[in-house]
Amino acid sequence: MKENNGAEESKAAEASLPSSAKVYVSGKLHPDIRVPFREITLAPTKSLNGEIEVNEPVRVYDTSGPWGDPDFRGDVSQGLPPLRAKWIRERGDVEEIEGRAVKPIDDGWLSEGHARSAQQKHRTPNAQHPTPNEDSSFVIRHSSLPMRRPLRAKPGKVVTQLAYARRGIITPEMEFIAIRENLGREAHRQSGSDKFEIRNSDNCFDIRHSTFDIARNDLRFAHAGESLGANIPDEITPEFVRAEVARGRAIIPANINHPESEPMIIGRNFLVKINANIGNSAVASSSEEEVEKMRWATKWGADTVMDLSTGKNIHATREWIIRNSPVPIGTVPIYQAVEKVGGRAEELTWEIYRDTLAEQGVDYFTVHAGVLLRYIPLTAHRATGVVSRGGSIMAKWCLAHHQESFLYTHWDEICEIMAAYDISFSIGDGLRPGSIADANDEAQFAELYTQGELTKRAWAQHVQVMNEGPGHIPMHMIKENMEKQLEWCDEAPFYTLGPLTTDIAPGYDHITSAIGAAIIGWYGTAMLCYVTPKEHLGLPNKKDVK
Repeated sequence: MKENNGAEESKAAEASLPSSAKVYVSGKLHPDIRVPFREITLAPTKSLNGEIEVNEPVRVYDTSGPWGDPDFRGDVSQGLPPLRAKWIRERGDVEEIEGRAVKPIDDGWLSEGHARSAQQKHRTPNAQHPTPNEDSSFVIRHSSLPMRRPLRAKPGKVVTQLAYARRGIITPEMEFIAIRENLGREAHRQSGSDKFEIRNSDNCFDIRHSTFDIARNDLRFAHAGESLGANIPDEITPEFVRAEVARGRAIIPANINHPESEPMIIGRNFLVKINANIGNSAVASSSEEEVEKMRWATKWGADTVMDLSTGKNIHATREWIIRNSPVPIGTVPIYQAVEKVGGRAEELTWEIYRDTLAEQGVDYFTVHAGVLLRYIPLTAHRATGVVSRGGSIMAKWCLAHHQESFLYTHWDEICEIMAAYDISFSIGDGLRPGSIADANDEAQFAELYTQGELTKRAWAQHVQVMNEGPGHIPMHMIKENMEKQLEWCDEAPFYTLGPLTTDIAPGYDHITSAIGAAIIGWYGTAMLCYVTPKEHLGLPNKKDVK
């Protein structure tokens, strides 16, 4: 441990990533905070006259969690230490509950006997520790960590980071994020960089001007740019984090039942984040592979992970992922709900969906509540119709019953559940275009407008919200998506899949999506969903995830 600019640090060599070390910086408002970075050692520079110039190491954002620290001794059968457990309990607004019992149907089994029979086929004789397929209930029998019961907000209490921010409270999560987002900006400021910066009236760095007085080989140098309405300060403070969350421009996905996660933020005035999708299916992958994919994705920089499992053991697989994940986990509850009814979307009910929203610890849910009955006919003349799985499930239900979506009619009840655990909304884009021919059509924008309505209703109950976006959009039509989302959704964070800028590159969609992602990231998107070469072709494996 040593002091550096007033922050306490500890380092450990990382054998798997040479010339780098895991560094931890402590907080000031909350001294028990330890914020992780990866510090990369730079080779010295040899000048023309033969002199050797030592280059200071560079720190980068690190999402690998304890798994990326060689000093950490753990395994998936134990799960990660509950980093945030003390912070959550010290606020005094949560209570332990018995929790809803996991039923065989949650994992797609018809009965206890059906589950035992199927799982018996996967057992490994004489295994010292259970694997995900051997013990779907995830009872961590060999864990050195205390067993945890589910938490819920006490009656009359609101436990969301949005509620705390509106009350002027700077939580440990907010200070953790401020340190993490700065990446050493404070040290540069203290070294005298202020005199080179041109600020606007809000004391924010004006990126329309380059830092022309700084040498180009200085890390503080930046070209002139265009912010397009973003307002990023030269130093991220805990108060700035609080203000952005209170405004609804940023979210901190942090379910009180996922204390293993390291706090992060999603918003246009912060670093653009990347989500990685994983998930097993009825025809490929297993729980073990999905846990390993999650660890692999976070090692290489995934800021969040979405579990999109559609096969058996959905509940069990997700439990193993959550308990071992240092980043927020998202999911789509309708996928699990439809498994409970054998894949027959028309048999879904509000009660089945509601029971899927359990106390497991998912940090954000994708809910396709903007797919309304009256919008479905708008897709009739599309080239590719409704391509979203969640959107097609709800469209089929609406048409079968000729009723409005139960996700829309029960929105306020869903908000109550989300608020009790601090689960964030990722309002789904169920009518997103599946081809550039359908880009920016009436169906897509009708749903986006409804997303804005749902966003404001969720904010009224102190629930954090981000909005999902397209999809397949040609380059010249991308900006309109960002402008309408900012206007209709009141600057809530935008989370987009790409967008893919062409339809004619199967096997290369990681490239077509990167083009769209770079453009919409500049325009203001807060989080981008990764796209692998397997997009449109199959399920990604571990190699594709990297």
